[in-house]
Amino acid sequence: MTSLADHKCIPCRGGVPPLNPEQSAPLLGQLDGWQIEAGKKLVKSYRLQNFVEAVDFVNAIAPVAEHEGHHPDLYVRWGEVRVYLWTHKIDGLTESDFFMAAKIDRVAGGRKQKTSGHAVTPD
Repeated sequence: MTSLADHKCIPCRGGVPPLNPEQSAPLLGQLDGWQIEAGKKLVKSYRLQNFVEAVDFVNAIAPVAEHEGHHPDLYVRWGEVRVYLWTHKIDGLTESDFFMAAKIDRVAGGRKQKTSGHAVTPD
């Protein structure tokens, strides 16, 4: 089975309906620790060691988001990065939101392996 992170995000041009709960559930089941908020946003918090680690994590997410053309809203504070994903043009979720969530998890997993003692952990 192909990981969601292996899929390319496809820009939404609008005019398509957002995924309904029945369509979102199997995709959400492939993610670890993500939740759907208000029926239209994917949300996850990552715990880090301090503010610098939180900013470093955001800086690791940024090139992936730019490459995919899919930019999450990021809330950064001491020891935490909270990620919000949704497709603004349709004010709801598309498959690409789930793909991007998996890509962010992949970034977090790679940081866990590279940084001794400074792991990114889900909230």
